[in-house]
Amino acid sequence: MNDREVAEYLLANPEFFAEHAEMLATIKLANPHGKAAVSLQERQMEMLREKNKLLERRLAELLRYGHENDSIASKFSRWTTRVMAERDPYALPRTIANGLRDVFDVPQAALRVWDVAEPYTQADFARQVGEEVRIFANSLATPYCGANTGFEAAQWLVPALTAVPVEGAGVQESAHATESIALLALRDPEGSEDTPTFGLLVMGSSDPRRFHDGMATDFLTQIGALASAALSRLLPR
Repeated sequence: MNDREVAEYLLANPEFFAEHAEMLATIKLANPHGKAAVSLQERQMEMLREKNKLLERRLAELLRYGHENDSIASKFSRWTTRVMAERDPYALPRTIANGLRDVFDVPQAALRVWDVAEPYTQADFARQVGEEVRIFANSLATPYCGANTGFEAAQWLVPALTAVPVEGAGVQESAHATESIALLALRDPEGSEDTPTFGLLVMGSSDPRRFHDGMATDFLTQIGALASAALSRLLPR
């Protein structure tokens, strides 16, 4: 019999070791954690312990992700409440950006809206943007997260200020450049991915790991959809 046939026989005849219990103590296997040999029973127990440790680690990860998602969901609810409570259309873009900074601890946030209705054409949030920005926004089917490689939209962000001790000068504020960035296209939430955009929401951080290309974007997508729905009141009817 070859190895496969032996394994198939033992699997098909689980009562074998019950009928030959003495073999469990006499069969010796190599110990993966040392040179000494161990019995089959000891090896099985070791395998079960290793499996349990792996399951415990996975469970801990799931619990951690669950707590993180609960925290993000709570923040999203608070931010949504702020946005919905804003009655002044002129203040709405500022409320959206400030809410992201305050509620989600995003160091930098800003947005621009184009093709707005006549009453809003002179507002700061409607300042002209380059054609490349519009083309890029239209190409975003999902939020972009990653390094800031010189995006024009990054120039809308005010550098984050951090208090740093300076010898002989007390504490001063130091500006940090935007290293990582998240870009969310603003388009009609009832439209499709091909619907032309009417704006772009940008978030940035001096931490290159805050927004990275491997991060989940589910909540960012929801943020973009709600911001789009709220800002659509600025567009011509």
